[in-house]
Amino acid sequence: MSEVDARDVVTGTPIRTLAQLRELIPEPLPYLRDKAITVVDEGSRGFLEASTFFLLATTAADGSVDVSPRGDPAGSVKVLDERTVAFADRPGNRRADSYRNLLEHPRIGMLFLVAGRTEVMRVNGRATLVRDAPFLRDYPAAAPLLGVVVEVEELFLHCGNALRRSSLWNPEDWPADESVPSFADIAESQKRHWKVSPEPRR
Repeated sequence: MSEVDARDVVTGTPIRTLAQLRELIPEPLPYLRDKAITVVDEGSRGFLEASTFFLLATTAADGSVDVSPRGDPAGSVKVLDERTVAFADRPGNRRADSYRNLLEHPRIGMLFLVAGRTEVMRVNGRATLVRDAPFLRDYPAAAPLLGVVVEVEELFLHCGNALRRSSLWNPEDWPADESVPSFADIAESQKRHWKVSPEPRR
């Protein structure tokens, strides 16, 4: 048995073409296929401005991918006009993975959540890192030094099936604390695999 065949036994039969994929997942209905818009409409604006958490996806020039969480009070995501949204940098681990990726490859994907709502909003576009932007002065306390301005190329609302299935907002379905390793336990487990190297890229 070849190495590839042996791996197939473990992982399953690879899907290599769109035709193979569509054998399993039929074409979407037209209204779902074409629902993405290129502007921030009033309803979407209200959702974005209510969001306190989003996931930020970027890619580097070498094709490596990064997804990072972002959280702040409602209103921290700024809708500058119908084609532009923005957000500020917040204190973190200073790896700046997302920002370094954007300097190499400005395409960006964002998935916004609103607490208690199962729908999510997806925004894709092109991002620019900025400093001294007027919108940065709208944040409380000290104005952030760095911001991200996103030219919206695609925006759409995603149904709530994933969040409903995950029971994300249902405390009675949350796992017991003792069933999930703590931050300290995970850090200790990962520490054995750390490498001392220059600035990590991922």
